[in-house]
Amino acid sequence: MGIEIPLFQGLSLKIGDPSSYRNDYPTARLQKGFLLLDRGRELAEEAVGFGVPVLKRGLQTIFPGSVALTWLQSGSTWEITTLFKLNLVEKISIGANTYVENRSLYAIKNFLEAIIRRLPIFRELLTAASSKLRQVLGWETTFVDADLSAEVKMLYTVDGQTGIVSVEIDASNLPAAITEVVVMNEQGAHNFNWYQDTSGISIRGEEIGCWDVVNAEEAWFKSSTSRVAFRLGQVKGARLYRGRELIGSRLAWAGFGYSFPPSIRNLRYELKIERLA
Repeated sequence: MGIEIPLFQGLSLKIGDPSSYRNDYPTARLQKGFLLLDRGRELAEEAVGFGVPVLKRGLQTIFPGSVALTWLQSGSTWEITTLFKLNLVEKISIGANTYVENRSLYAIKNFLEAIIRRLPIFRELLTAASSKLRQVLGWETTFVDADLSAEVKMLYTVDGQTGIVSVEIDASNLPAAITEVVVMNEQGAHNFNWYQDTSGISIRGEEIGCWDVVNAEEAWFKSSTSRVAFRLGQVKGARLYRGRELIGSRLAWAGFGYSFPPSIRNLRYELKIERLA
């Protein structure tokens, strides 16, 4: 079950229907948040969408596999309540239903991914090496059930006239093993190739980086082709990151993540969608 919310000038948001996801990306297995459409054309590609909770247990990332949602509409305003079930982890597959099961390998993989994100100087070299290794060994990314499951409640208010989406996360019932909470806000990398912020930074394509801290008060991604943008700002208690990755048929996302410790039980922010002139 899913819903599609009309905005303005041909834009809309949809959530909750996994059968409509593009299945040519590994993330089709994940439960996504709000996907942005421009006159019916989905702009998300591989991205997980707006307002999606992700949990970290050390270096391991736990993704949502399903969602239950209810909504109430009053004119152009929609109130949506969701309960995400986070129960999937990334694995390496070497064929249908055949997975690499090696804890040391995954520990190294997670460690190298952390280095790629935190140390820009090594990104190009390690990303190229990873892609080559996958090609030689026939590895592909897949998502399987984790040995941990958690539920996270999300509340959204969408104003169809202004394009403002208010997002609130209730992370009050997390397992003790969780070390970090991240709320992702991303769409497709081919579509959103231009980053700007209020500090004056304006960068495109690979210059954006895959996971860097945003220090400006407000930041946004723009689509040069669709003439659409989405923006958000700093939130007390959280660290804001920006990122964009475009790697073959495996990665194609651009957007932001709010990262905060599990000791913060509730977090609220606003995201604004705009049609550019």
